[in-house]
Amino acid sequence: MGVNSAVKNQHPNNQVFDVSINIPPQGGSKCFDDDGRLKRTGTVWTASSHIITAVIGSGVLSLAWATAQLGWIAGPAVMLLFALVTYYTSTLLAACYRSGDGKRNYTYMDAVSANLGGFKVKLCGLVQYVNLFGVAIGYTIASSISMMAISRSNCFHKNGEKSPCHFNSTPYMIAFGIIEIIFSQIPDFDQLWWLSIVAAVMSFTYSTIGLGLGIARVAETGNFMGSLTGISIGTVTSTQKLWRSFQALGDIAFAYSYSLILIEIQDTIRSPPSESKTMKKASLVSIAVTTLFYMLCGCMGYAAFGDMAPGNLLTGFGFYNPYWMVDIANAAIVIHLIGAYQVYCQPLFAFVEKAANKKFPNSQFITRDIEIPTLGLRTYKLNLFRLVWRTVFVITTTVISMLLPFFNDIVGLLGALGFWPLTVYFPVEMYIKQKQIPKWSTKWVCLQILSMACLIITIAAAAGSVAGVVLDLKSYKPFN
Repeated sequence: MGVNSAVKNQHPNNQVFDVSINIPPQGGSKCFDDDGRLKRTGTVWTASSHIITAVIGSGVLSLAWATAQLGWIAGPAVMLLFALVTYYTSTLLAACYRSGDGKRNYTYMDAVSANLGGFKVKLCGLVQYVNLFGVAIGYTIASSISMMAISRSNCFHKNGEKSPCHFNSTPYMIAFGIIEIIFSQIPDFDQLWWLSIVAAVMSFTYSTIGLGLGIARVAETGNFMGSLTGISIGTVTSTQKLWRSFQALGDIAFAYSYSLILIEIQDTIRSPPSESKTMKKASLVSIAVTTLFYMLCGCMGYAAFGDMAPGNLLTGFGFYNPYWMVDIANAAIVIHLIGAYQVYCQPLFAFVEKAANKKFPNSQFITRDIEIPTLGLRTYKLNLFRLVWRTVFVITTTVISMLLPFFNDIVGLLGALGFWPLTVYFPVEMYIKQKQIPKWSTKWVCLQILSMACLIITIAAAAGSVAGVVLDLKSYKPFN
């Protein structure tokens, strides 16, 4: 039984107000959670859709290429290994949403601050937000590639396969940037659920089409291409083989990276049951589904193209017929990336806006919301600081994308930079601290071995991706 009581709730804008509420045994009320914020409504399925939106992104398109570098044995094995590591560490991270005293941690940085503190908080923030910034660049590049692929396939269909059909990626990046400026004005994660569901559906659409085209090509040629050890020496030099293998690790790591926004997603989940329990289920569902798709797309793409597997599965020359199906797949990629861009950038947007509010609490430009009536919908609150800052952010990522449009290398580098610190190191260290696992105990040693092994993989992947970027820069001319 609950009791009727007057409770002072702390509003996010630091206004204190009294409300009479019926307090259930767990604390909180029918309208507010135990921290005074509006009741969270997220479920296993909304959390799964957020994760799938973030995970099955442009990363899936590079998996055929990654499998080609590693071969039939190492390729699927590495994908499965990354899936297991990501799931395990995500369960450790989910347990850190609440501190020992039950206090919620709203962001990844809040969790690190509550459990580790000190310099590690600043390090975590730097790595997380640089990675989010990089993901925005990677998604802008990927979307422009897909938009160009639509134009090229239509050009080939109209003028014949021998036509040059060259296009400049710059106009497509600008178009994507304009769309993101508009969607970036959605205030926060809770209001993104519909965009995440649309994006998740789109991700399944293009992944399924890519898989279907791979199967069709294998059926057409009548044989599975590829080898047990990957791309052969001769097609590439032994040095290139090594760097490409390392880069492939980064591509696969990028395809599984969502830990950097896991806490933010978890903060949308209702309770009971506990948020960590729901998040573990959502992680299991999401990683099982994405791993199945990754295995199928990566392996069938490799089987279809062998050593010549393209860096972006749907832009391989052999996939321009049937051209209309490829157009649908690439359009689905663009729609998905519009949503994924927002899911990834919301934590960064929120961090800057929260810091600005704290630094300048009396600034009308930063704190004032202008109410704009909308037809048949609730009043939209326009914040001028949000409008300016998010617009500048999108423009910056778009310009950098124009300067460095190297899809595979950027994907590999982002995967390498974010995988060990955000997916492995911080979750492991926070879990050890929270559960007070004794130093040099069996569990402590096993967790440290896992962390060190992933660090070595991260260093190798980063080295391979940097080598790829350096090689690309030698022959690249900006804006061409």
